[in-house]
Amino acid sequence: MPILQIKNLSKVYKGGFTALKDINLDIKQGEIFALLGPNGAGKTTLISTICGLVNPTSGSIKVAGHDNLTEYKDARSYIGLVPQELTTDAFISVRDAVSFSRALFGKKKDQQLIESILKDLSLLDKKDSRIMALSGGMKRRMMIAKALSHEPKILFLDEPTAGVDVKLRESMWELVHKLRENGVTIILTTHYIEEAEEMADRIGVINKGQIVLVEEKKSLMKKLGKKELTIDLKESMPDIPEELNDFSLKLHSGLHLTYSYDDQKEDNRIGELIGKLSELGIEYKDLKTKQSSLEEIFVELVK
Repeated sequence: MPILQIKNLSKVYKGGFTALKDINLDIKQGEIFALLGPNGAGKTTLISTICGLVNPTSGSIKVAGHDNLTEYKDARSYIGLVPQELTTDAFISVRDAVSFSRALFGKKKDQQLIESILKDLSLLDKKDSRIMALSGGMKRRMMIAKALSHEPKILFLDEPTAGVDVKLRESMWELVHKLRENGVTIILTTHYIEEAEEMADRIGVINKGQIVLVEEKKSLMKKLGKKELTIDLKESMPDIPEELNDFSLKLHSGLHLTYSYDDQKEDNRIGELIGKLSELGIEYKDLKTKQSSLEEIFVELVK
């Protein structure tokens, strides 16, 4: 059974704005699921609804088999949430803030666990510091520590690396891998599409409140990713010869021809193209191929 089941979920606000429309989604235990979408697509609304911070208009959500409306306490105990906004009491210490979050879920005190979490997030030396004295990146890590304090089985990371430097971002992803190895399911939203490409097992794309696509990352890139052949010419040419019009080539700076093709088709016509260039006496010095990135696929999907 999926650890998270969403069926026919919709959210319509009083003014008539539809933030979510008939969303169906299952999340597998132990996977890293990336939710991508442009600003205002419904990513944060969806997470907030799953976490019980926003009431749905219709539909159902089950967390580890518990309905998040009728069995709210049980459902919520499985969830850790790291929101976009850094909201916490600035005057208490890091250790007290994390310990308090654990206590909110009725968990027994466990200083060893708290210190282990702080150590994993490189915060142990800041455990007695007031939150107001932390840098932005440290505050972000502290929010993750709070979310992990009650040992959740699902961790939501809503834009977790926004405003975080590259080094800290890399250490966060190391932590994400470690959590997944311990059986924690990770659901993240991100604007850094290369992170989703690097980290996720599956990718969901949301646009205008609707799930456009859910796919295994490798399968998605294989199915929707185009390949591009770049031919570096020995001599500049003013225009593409008419004899090559059938190949839908593009000429860049007179010296580079690009040919896009579907890697899934048996006959990609590359051999035919090279033969045609030879017939026309067009010499080249290099051939390069490039796979479409996830970002390019994403842009096409939300068009």
